[in-house]
Amino acid sequence: MAIETERKFTVTGDFLKDVTHSKRITQGYICADQGRTVRVRIAGNEAFLTIKGPSDEKFWSRYEFEQKIPLADGEELIKLCVSGMIDKIRHYVTVGNHTWEIDVFHGDNEGLIIAEIELESENETFETPAWVGREVTADRRYYNSMLSQMPYCKWKQDIPE
Repeated sequence: MAIETERKFTVTGDFLKDVTHSKRITQGYICADQGRTVRVRIAGNEAFLTIKGPSDEKFWSRYEFEQKIPLADGEELIKLCVSGMIDKIRHYVTVGNHTWEIDVFHGDNEGLIIAEIELESENETFETPAWVGREVTADRRYYNSMLSQMPYCKWKQDIPE
């Protein structure tokens, strides 16, 4: 079983000078229930089908199955997704031994920028760049599946400073 361990943070500073590459991502959800999601993602000229299970008690780790699929299949599966598509540019920044993925959202999630780091285990340490803000890993509002249902434009005024 593949377990994904990741942490999510807001972005409060300029990371763009450190970006190694970027790609546009469009994704939708065939299923976005609490505890499991089935996602279709088109990233550049590639498509992926991903199934995720429920998060652990810290919200850091969960089961993830991801399979690359033909782009034409991805384009067809996107049509089956529930309403609320995610549109973002993903930027990649290497810091120490890790690659940070910084998502700059568009559409109904415009203005939201989230940095994620994938880890080998929950005990793994990592270097935190200056542009990283507060941790939001346990705040479900920041999950892409939730952003597809309750976009940032509807709740951003409720964010604590």
